[in-house]
Amino acid sequence: MVTAIVWLLLLLCNSSILVGSLNDEGFALLSLKWSVTDDPERSLNNWNSSDDNPCSWNGITCREGKVVSVSIPKKKLAGFLPSALGSLTALRHVNLRNNKFYGSLPVGLFNAQGLQSLVLVGNALTGSIPPDIGNLSYLQTLDLSQNFLNGSLPTSLIKCKKLSDMGNLSSLQGTVDLSHNLFSGPIPPSLGNLPEKVYIDLSYNNLSGPIPQSGALVNRGPTAFIGNPGLCGPPLKDPCSLDTAGAGAPSSFPFIPNSYPSTTPQNGSDKSGKNRGLSKSAVIAIVVSDVVGICLIGLLFSYCYLRVCDGRKGKDYGCCNFEKGSKGRKECLCFRKDESETLSENIEQYDLVPLDMQVGFDLDELLKASAFVLGKSGIGIVYKVVLEDGVTLAVRRLGEGGSQRFKEFQTEVEAIGKLRHPNIVTLRAYYWSIDEKLLIYNYIPNGSLATAIHGKAGMLSFTPLQWSVRLRIMRGIAKGLAYLHEFSPKKYVHGDLKPNNILLGQNLEPQIADFGLGRLANIAGGTPTLQSNRMSSEKPLQQHSAVSEVVTVSPTISSGSYYQAPEALKMVKPSQKWDVYSYGVILIEMISGRSPMVQVGTSEMDLVRWIQLCIQEKKPLSDVLDPFLAGESDREDEMIAVLKIALACVQTSPERRPSMRHVSDTLDKLTISTD
Repeated sequence: MVTAIVWLLLLLCNSSILVGSLNDEGFALLSLKWSVTDDPERSLNNWNSSDDNPCSWNGITCREGKVVSVSIPKKKLAGFLPSALGSLTALRHVNLRNNKFYGSLPVGLFNAQGLQSLVLVGNALTGSIPPDIGNLSYLQTLDLSQNFLNGSLPTSLIKCKKLSDMGNLSSLQGTVDLSHNLFSGPIPPSLGNLPEKVYIDLSYNNLSGPIPQSGALVNRGPTAFIGNPGLCGPPLKDPCSLDTAGAGAPSSFPFIPNSYPSTTPQNGSDKSGKNRGLSKSAVIAIVVSDVVGICLIGLLFSYCYLRVCDGRKGKDYGCCNFEKGSKGRKECLCFRKDESETLSENIEQYDLVPLDMQVGFDLDELLKASAFVLGKSGIGIVYKVVLEDGVTLAVRRLGEGGSQRFKEFQTEVEAIGKLRHPNIVTLRAYYWSIDEKLLIYNYIPNGSLATAIHGKAGMLSFTPLQWSVRLRIMRGIAKGLAYLHEFSPKKYVHGDLKPNNILLGQNLEPQIADFGLGRLANIAGGTPTLQSNRMSSEKPLQQHSAVSEVVTVSPTISSGSYYQAPEALKMVKPSQKWDVYSYGVILIEMISGRSPMVQVGTSEMDLVRWIQLCIQEKKPLSDVLDPFLAGESDREDEMIAVLKIALACVQTSPERRPSMRHVSDTLDKLTISTD
């Protein structure tokens, strides 16, 4: 016994020594590390008590020496949440989503009254939500979905001043997601007092009673309430009975008609004999007719299934997947899903959808990051976004409209996300909501090919590319296009290739961008350049200028038309030969160093006509080449060979243009000696 006490005293002494150099905030965070029983990815390994402060620890963000964010999502951490986190006075964001935390929500956590977002989705938390949550005056985002929380819904949320003031802040929209838990009882009328700008999701619980028709609960849509068998009233299709409505609803509940038939006999009608129950023979006749009707309907559906639908099952139909107007087939409507139901199941996800397994960030991290505006166009705004862990992304905002075309958008963007090639910009993830569409790409650091060829207004210095670098870029573009044309899942066409949407990576390797962007923007609809409520609600973008950096921003239609094939004027469907022509123009631009529109005397002509004129007039090669290449006369044979490839690509007749695979193979042979 004495030995045990001695060991305990030694342990306590050692502990005090270990944390002696750490400030109070670090000690509070160490309580989280000590409460974690399993850390398979060693995410907390650098949480060391020997540090002066925790600001360099994984997942910790500080401002002016104070901890403002604890973000450790998707790391399989198991343990309980300590109350000591509430002692972090400057704490603004907690994101522990998709881990394995268990136990109840500690009351002490809500002492951090400056919390703006609390994201604990996807854990195994139990118990009820303490009423102390009302202490969080600045709360904007509360996501406790996909846990095992129970009890009644918290009425104290109305005390969260920031949530309550959302209606007065036009740029903000709050979020309260309590879906996929075990909450029971009625929905507190106080939740309806939150403004309409607060997005509430109460789906898949054990709630019961009528849905209050006010504030944030009005026009929310059925997806916010489905999965609660006891709930009734709009927007659900289950009307409330008189007893249910009367128990917790005012007499003016909109889904109880004023003309609802009374159950009390009036004017002695029960004695008149006219309102007596139906006779026995009438009841039998009704039952027989119902049975016959049901049988007829069953036969009709069976006929549709066996004869018209051919027994096939599809994704959007219960019996087949034939599209209307397809040859040799009739449209099968027998078990077709209602489109509004399909939309309601998907439209309000309000979450980031990753397109590869390496995506280690989530929506909360994205919206908290610093964002630099890189450019604007008719297709939307492009941002450079730097996450807390230093990962840099390019985020394109497509707009706020098109809420009825989610499935179409999803199909297109997931197909683009499957493209994986070193010379094609990788689409990492996307986000869709009714009022926001975002595309998240890898950030490409060295701007566009257009800037590399011509420089940019305001640049203090411009170093032209050497021929070997240009040749490597040409080769990379050809490989990327050949992959799109022949090796991608659907043998795609880019349709809008130009130097502005060819980006240059760390070692000036080319990456083709904006593939499929025009179609996605068309599906998204709306006004792309407007600031949306959703994006600003979580974290107002910290917009800074980035003069020296360029990402893909489509120029005007007129400038892009210089790269379009002649047949594009006929408004026919884009073909791979369009891309070949555009590639040829880019080669000429890289060889000559000239803009796509060339000044000749007092007139202008496009680059293709200019190079053809130079050949007709037998101009010397020095008049055609970029003057910066004059010092590389030993590479003239390669330059002439590339020029011949370019001229083949810009043939007026599409049939006479080579394939991109053939172009790529030719450049490979040409560059063997230069690699």
